[in-house]
Amino acid sequence: FIVVQDADLEYSPEDYPVLLQPLVSGKADAVIGSRFMGARPHRVLFFWHMVGNKFLTLLSNMLTNINLTDVETVYKAFKAPLIKSIQIEENRFGVEPEIIAKLARTGCRIYEVGISYSGRTYAEGKKINWKDGFRAIYAIFKYNLERRQP
Repeated sequence: FIVVQDADLEYSPEDYPVLLQPLVSGKADAVIGSRFMGARPHRVLFFWHMVGNKFLTLLSNMLTNINLTDVETVYKAFKAPLIKSIQIEENRFGVEPEIIAKLARTGCRIYEVGISYSGRTYAEGKKINWKDGFRAIYAIFKYNLERRQP
């Protein structure tokens, strides 16, 4: 399995068992960690970031026809052959919708699990800005409307 872990530790490595369980049990090919489901602890931060994420998630769900609650989460786990078969082109904020679009196109079994989240403030080093949101919208359309295989 391959786990994507953000280096800033906003996502806790203590959630690995929760993230990996659907893969280990054979129920999933990919697992997406959601900051918006379950009863895991969360640091409460920016309202408009949440609104933007909900909008991006809705847009992505409409084009992929899957029902995620958190398209912009970094925390993911995959069966290694699956993620190795996907050529990733984006970086920064566009990579998350790209991966989701390409996973959806494969028809693989995707699970979503609740995870904890300890987001940082801008003073603590958070780097996201409004341009990243527009890049994510671009990526959602680009990778859901293109005809290429993953």
